[in-house]
Amino acid sequence: MAQSINRVTLLGNLGRDPELRSTPSGQSVCSVSIATTDSYKDKTSGEWVDSTEWHNLVFWQYNADKAAKYLKKGSRVCIEGKLKTRNYEKDGVTRYFTEVHVLSMVMLDKRDSTETPGEQTGNTGSDSPAPDLSADDGDIPF
Repeated sequence: MAQSINRVTLLGNLGRDPELRSTPSGQSVCSVSIATTDSYKDKTSGEWVDSTEWHNLVFWQYNADKAAKYLKKGSRVCIEGKLKTRNYEKDGVTRYFTEVHVLSMVMLDKRDSTETPGEQTGNTGSDSPAPDLSADDGDIPF
């Protein structure tokens, strides 16, 4: 049987603050959008043109809590996840919605040196790296 892979890697900036909510069963879910930008040279004018794509991200459970705590609009992140498509019906028309379910994330913003350990408010120009969320006090890796 042939193997298949469903993996997405994105590096970009958040377009809005994360929205944290809970499912009826109590699982944390965090939603946010990320912008990625490609540049290409226009064949007719010869000028460089930016093309921005928006992607919907979904974090679950532990990852959702960490994303809501540390991310904000404008945060620069690199994520890895898998594509999920869901559908719903509105006015008799079936609509499809594709999102990235995030499995891991690396925060690329720098941390303000005046913050307390474990907090991050974004890129303030300090050379301190962002907190490492990959192994937070023995919890599940992010």
